[in-house]
Amino acid sequence: MAMFLDPLIGKAFDELLSIVKEKKDRAVKFRPTLEKLHSILEKVEPMARQINVLIQRLNKPESQKLIEELQKGKELVNECSKVDWWNCCYKASSQEKLQDLIDSISLYFQLDMQGNIYVIGLESQMLLYEIHERLVENPRRIQGLCSPPEPPAFTVGLDVHLRELKFKLLKNHHVGPVLTVTGAGGSGKSTLAKKFCSDEEVKGEFKDNIFFISLVEAPKLSTIVERLFEHNGYEKLQFQSDDDAVHRLENLLKQIGKNPILLVLDGVLPESASLVEKFVFQIPNYKILVTSSFTIEGFGQPYVLKSLNEADALNLFRHSASLDQTSSTIPDTIVKKIAEGCSGSPLALIETGKPLSLEEPVVWHNRAKTLSRGHSVLSYSSSSDGLLTCLQKSFDDLDAMLAESFTDLSLFLEAQKIPAAALVDIYAEQRDEEDDIAMENILKLVKRNVADLVVTRNTTSGTVDYNYHYVTQHGLLRNLAIHQSRNLPTEKKHRLIIDLRGNNIPKWWTTQNEYHIAAHTLSISTDEEFTSEWCNLQPNEVKVLVMNLREKKRSLPPFMKKMNKLKVLTITNYDVNRTELENLELLDYLSDLKRIRLEKVSIPFLSKTGVALKNLHKFSFFMCNVNEAFKNSTINVSDVLPNLKEMNIDYCDMEELPAGLSDTVSLKKLSITNCHKLSKLPTGIGKLVNLESLRLTSCTKLEELPDTITSLHKLNFLDISDCVSLSMLPENIGELGSLKWLNCRGCSRLSELPYSVTELESLRVVICDDERAALWEPIRSMFSDLKLEVVLTDFKLDSFL
Repeated sequence: MAMFLDPLIGKAFDELLSIVKEKKDRAVKFRPTLEKLHSILEKVEPMARQINVLIQRLNKPESQKLIEELQKGKELVNECSKVDWWNCCYKASSQEKLQDLIDSISLYFQLDMQGNIYVIGLESQMLLYEIHERLVENPRRIQGLCSPPEPPAFTVGLDVHLRELKFKLLKNHHVGPVLTVTGAGGSGKSTLAKKFCSDEEVKGEFKDNIFFISLVEAPKLSTIVERLFEHNGYEKLQFQSDDDAVHRLENLLKQIGKNPILLVLDGVLPESASLVEKFVFQIPNYKILVTSSFTIEGFGQPYVLKSLNEADALNLFRHSASLDQTSSTIPDTIVKKIAEGCSGSPLALIETGKPLSLEEPVVWHNRAKTLSRGHSVLSYSSSSDGLLTCLQKSFDDLDAMLAESFTDLSLFLEAQKIPAAALVDIYAEQRDEEDDIAMENILKLVKRNVADLVVTRNTTSGTVDYNYHYVTQHGLLRNLAIHQSRNLPTEKKHRLIIDLRGNNIPKWWTTQNEYHIAAHTLSISTDEEFTSEWCNLQPNEVKVLVMNLREKKRSLPPFMKKMNKLKVLTITNYDVNRTELENLELLDYLSDLKRIRLEKVSIPFLSKTGVALKNLHKFSFFMCNVNEAFKNSTINVSDVLPNLKEMNIDYCDMEELPAGLSDTVSLKKLSITNCHKLSKLPTGIGKLVNLESLRLTSCTKLEELPDTITSLHKLNFLDISDCVSLSMLPENIGELGSLKWLNCRGCSRLSELPYSVTELESLRVVICDDERAALWEPIRSMFSDLKLEVVLTDFKLDSFL
């Protein structure tokens, strides 16, 4: 090392290399790490000699960093040689310090992951000097490459979100180094991230170590790392591989990590999601803030941005339309109507408000009138507009199956809850898949932030029940779904939505000739103002029919008898009072029908003719008037529904089960919930030998279970929660040998258990309240593996129903 012009550097390097050679074979516990350090020192020695020809040109503070590292290394190696073999704690600490030394030297001399000198062969000593200068403690940063952009001067509704992000990231109230901010396209995720970076408290915490990377264009990993190096004052580097880039980035962050580090990855796309993990390093006080329109797995619970509330939305809209800068003659009712059409989306409010700035009142009135007729603000967006582009991107990022699932949400009325069970019926039959897989598609839509899920009641652990799950959708996203097929003629659309509300009849509706459509999925919406006759539609290819009603009485359309391929029928009434359905005998023609769901309707009979629907597997009633149909029917259910596998009756005025249901031996699932007039079950229920699930939740007048229920030897799930009049279980309930789950929470009159419960050899989970838990606790030890789940409250959103 005689060529070193600074004798202090030469001495420090020589002493470290010498002691490593001497101690690496003695310090057995650290031999592999010391071998690696020895190899690196020998490799960098030629480079060090080249650099030191120029070392005299460096000032003392800059060269002092290397001297300190080398001197500390010498002391560390000497200490390692004295560590006793049994001192594991000290060994781990020393091992970490040795690795830090190796990382520091590797970064200083720009080594790759294999320890090779990356800049060797450079001919210009001046370039060597410039590179070395950039590797000292205070490199010259290139401002702008990774500096956070300034947030918009005017924002609304972000103060609470900003406080919560600071609480999570600054106060360490988030598990792990990565926090994901997610939400629908245009919800303000990037704006929130920019506002976070510009906050004085945040800047005080991270100082100059705030790096903002946009992933909207899906750049390569190496490109991102290059930007980070250049931003921190290094020459543009070339990497041998992505692993090499990650390794060198980790060294860089460790070097600049004296202050906490914040890395913002903005606008992560599905194809870039795997990149996030590449930036995760075990560095103290290193945080990563990610924004994305979908939930990225593996980084804990995301922070979800919802739509703006009414006041904030109106405030942002008025500002965007310059109504807060001048005295305006635009009536508040008109302003509010247009703002409501943006569904609380910040981007929609801005993109809709700006074009209206300084426009004449007539333009405002015409816009409000158009929106009141059911048109969307997307109608005023061209393909180049920011709003449509942003929303379209959310759709384009979905795979083909999810795109279909997303578009099917538009079959139901805007701003209404959609029962997850209804969507499961549609998805399962469209793709011939299991219900659980169909439900998984709904969850994927929620994770992509193109839908929301509301659960109105907690269900039993270990079981699958969708009856209390509802899907809601941003109004603009529904319009986007409809927007996808706007250019196709009506007769060629595979998904046809006919909105007849307000007697808004399409031109082709009144034709006398047969009107053929190619649609596989058909949605029809009507209300009291629709007074026209049904048209002569030819829906021969329709497999799914969704009818949305808002009227007291509705006759089923005659063209239904031509739907010989129909598999799913969903009829939902959105009016306060039940709709009386007429022309139900048309169901006799639907021989392929597999699933029927009726909501808030009144039906006079299940069948007039007794024609069997042999393919019907699932029948669901929700808030329906079925008492007359069930009590006065002269036709047995087992005759008209011989292959029924699942029946759901929820919030209905039923006093007794329909005649012949006990003879429907194909039945596997029977759910009777919130039927407050039902006082007893038929003794014949024991004939349902294939029944696997029986749910009787909140049947408040049900006083007992018939003894014959013990004949259900395939029953594995029984829910009698909130059956407040139920005072005892069948004496021989122990004969239910397959029973695994029992929910008796809220059975306030149940004061004792029959001894035969100890014979429930398959029982694994009992859900109960404190009082019922006291009944089970004394006999718990008699079961090999019984879990008691004590539920204090079961929160319901009855108003949501």
